[in-house]
Amino acid sequence: MASFSSIQPAAAQPPSSTATSSRTSHLLSHHQHPDQLSLPSPPPSHRRLRRRPHCIRAIDAAQPYDYEAYLFNRFSQSSKLKIAVVGFGNFGQFLAKAFIRQGHTVFAHSRSNYHAVAQSLGAAFFTDPHDLCEQHPDVILICTSVISTESVLRSLPLQRLRRNTLFVDVLSVKEFPKNIFLQVLPHHFDVLCTHPMFGPESGKVTWQNLPFVFDKVRIGNEDSRVNRVETFLDIFKKEGCTMVEMSCSEHDRYAAGSQFITHTMGRILEKLQLESTPINTKGYETLLNLVENTASDSFDLYYGLFMYNKNAMEQLERLDLAFEALKTELFGHLHEALRKQLFGKSEEGGHRRPMLAKLPKNGTPLLPPQSEAVANKNN
Repeated sequence: MASFSSIQPAAAQPPSSTATSSRTSHLLSHHQHPDQLSLPSPPPSHRRLRRRPHCIRAIDAAQPYDYEAYLFNRFSQSSKLKIAVVGFGNFGQFLAKAFIRQGHTVFAHSRSNYHAVAQSLGAAFFTDPHDLCEQHPDVILICTSVISTESVLRSLPLQRLRRNTLFVDVLSVKEFPKNIFLQVLPHHFDVLCTHPMFGPESGKVTWQNLPFVFDKVRIGNEDSRVNRVETFLDIFKKEGCTMVEMSCSEHDRYAAGSQFITHTMGRILEKLQLESTPINTKGYETLLNLVENTASDSFDLYYGLFMYNKNAMEQLERLDLAFEALKTELFGHLHEALRKQLFGKSEEGGHRRPMLAKLPKNGTPLLPPQSEAVANKNN
């Protein structure tokens, strides 16, 4: 219960219940708000003393708005990005779902009209790149095929963007888009090259522990620009990805020996038209899954892995040599079996089986230098 200056101190004799009731009735008769009750008028002898009315205020009284929630929402909005996805096909939609799920704003643009798809996901679709850039996105995410990357990048009206906009790619090769970005984009734009090492098929259930490779090619020194890059990378961290910072050249060297070989084997098996059987082994199921994961991607993606990664040709030659060496070893065993059937046993001294030769390590020239080849020919 609130106290008034005119009420006696606690040490004095408390007023009777009759007096208290009378005073309360007198206060309430003025029809004042229950949260602000004024004292009765002072006696005539004290009227020249001006007193401020006493108010009853609750510490936890409801405010016109929840300021604490307002600050929280304002901070949350400041930590969210406006991401423009250029190339809203299968992979672009796949990434956009994660962006929207984490509260970021997504704008979409593509050659085909994906307005209905974007609306269903909670994104805004723009058919005109000028309209897209006038939204001043924080991030431009290039999700096109490798082949069309340069033409799409040059078609964007860069003058309509903010001068420090962050450009990101998610292509399967890294040296090529890096060089295109540095050639086409003015120096005041930031550049981040990335490669999610998964796709709509391999990442349809979860991104947990899936590798995400990135290279901070050109990032401004301002705190806002550094924080923006970290905010974008945090999207993939929160989804559980294993974050791998790696240079673009190093990525392409590893990718040629892993991703390109994987897609090549998947394409070869697709040509064989493998079918599931009632007696599938685990190994055969793995091959069928490989075909499904690789054949669902466009041939442009596979062609880009070959055309725009200088290490891919070496891997293709190594694959060809490995297949020839395997056939040599296989036919060598067959030749020995035929000799045993014809002659009853191996010749004296034994016939050495041809063994599968080990190929040189990656990066080692597969053919001898031309000078050595000429010398051997002359001998």
